[in-house]
Amino acid sequence: MHMQHKPGRWALNQHILRAIVASWLLIGFSQHANAATNAATSTEQTSQRSVQLAYVQGEGDVQGIKLAVQQQSPFFSETLQSYGVQGTVSFEMSANFWQYGPQNNTDHNAVLALSPVLTYPLGTLAGAEVAAEFGIGLSLLDDTTFAGKNVSTHYQFEDRLGLLVRLSAQDAVTLRYLHYSNAGFKKPNPGLDFISLGYSRAF
Repeated sequence: MHMQHKPGRWALNQHILRAIVASWLLIGFSQHANAATNAATSTEQTSQRSVQLAYVQGEGDVQGIKLAVQQQSPFFSETLQSYGVQGTVSFEMSANFWQYGPQNNTDHNAVLALSPVLTYPLGTLAGAEVAAEFGIGLSLLDDTTFAGKNVSTHYQFEDRLGLLVRLSAQDAVTLRYLHYSNAGFKKPNPGLDFISLGYSRAF
């Protein structure tokens, strides 16, 4: 299938980008305020942040990378645990860069995403903590036509199901299934599917 390179499609709509950035800053500020409040009232639980880098593989020749920052929320984690549900809740902000097709005839796409993530402990394997990840967030695609598919809308839901293995208190590897679609709000809605393999570092 012939794919035409569209360099101009890398430029995101500026007012949409500003809205996304403002939302990220607002969430980051609220998480900082929650962490400060919890630090002042309790030393039992602290907020944890991690940076993540993942390789993503989609259908056919689709490849890419995912760069993310994940911030644990003490407030939502404690609320969840108060109902007897183990695990933690985090908010993830990510930038994704995808490409499709042969060299010199490559289709590109850039994606910003914001997603709440539930991490649920499963146990240990060879001494390493193993956990499951679940999340449904929102994403903004630069191009609605990619890899021969018309996904209709720039706004897409980002669904995830993942497995996390903690190598140490700071280091972890992740294997995730990611699905992007607009939930049928506009047709066509073929969806985009990816498998990602990543590394995260907490600090």
